[in-house]
Amino acid sequence: MDAPRQLTIDLPALTVAALSWGPDDGPLALCLHGFPDTAWTWRHLGPFLAARGWRVVAPFSRGYAPTDVPADGDYRVGALMDDAIELHRALGGDDRAVVIGHDWGAATVHALGAHAPAPFSRIVALAVPPTAVALPVPSGPRYDWKLMPGQLRRSWYMLFNQLPWLPERMLPRLVPQLWSAWSPGFDGGEDVARVAAALGTPKRRSAALGYYRAMPRPGKGVPSYTARHTDWLGIPTVPTLYLHGADDGCIGAGFVGPARAALPAGSVVDLIQGAGHFLQLERPDAVNARIAEFLGPAQT
Repeated sequence: MDAPRQLTIDLPALTVAALSWGPDDGPLALCLHGFPDTAWTWRHLGPFLAARGWRVVAPFSRGYAPTDVPADGDYRVGALMDDAIELHRALGGDDRAVVIGHDWGAATVHALGAHAPAPFSRIVALAVPPTAVALPVPSGPRYDWKLMPGQLRRSWYMLFNQLPWLPERMLPRLVPQLWSAWSPGFDGGEDVARVAAALGTPKRRSAALGYYRAMPRPGKGVPSYTARHTDWLGIPTVPTLYLHGADDGCIGAGFVGPARAALPAGSVVDLIQGAGHFLQLERPDAVNARIAEFLGPAQT
């Protein structure tokens, strides 16, 4: 594995730390991680795309060390979108730029793909379908209610994370349990240790849990993020690659079909066999190949 460079990027709302691979003059491929994870989740994809001419930048999401805990305390998808758009600007991204996301990063890239004007030409989402597919959204596509009972069982941790103070205390024990349940048979010890380092203080644990606590409060937060947050319930309008692990213990693989039906022309949806939720780490060869095929060579 090629060692990444360490970047520090000053944005209007916070200072972001990131890992980077590839040439500085290559088109930008911004890679967003989820929960409970870090930018190191892209350690296989980063050098793979860099060898194909992409400038890969993987930030640590707001609240995850060494990125700042944001002073605005906003963890809605609209805030995550704003961070991605500001990173695109700060890194000199242009109309060739693409964005890749896993878990909360996937929720963010789906919203970015629904945003007008779309700041990224193509998006890649792993493990989490568009919110309008995963939830019965009134303005969304027809919801498959048969999927709800199983998904409610898998999503118990979302309700647990709404509690005060207890999730902060339990998070160091919860994280390895989630990795084990979500990616059965995969040894995530290396990544669990990195999550522990990134969320090593109560303040940072509260930040990570804030992503979930913001979900039932979509209108509360920084006003400039609120307008972007409405795209969280939209369907991308730009070509999208959606990959999902067949053995995912977090989001049921049954959502693959509805996602395929909902995404726009030029999109590709694929189920990765032998992988769970953290498919980019479990089956990096398969995931990397599909992403490279979808994105094509970096255009200079």
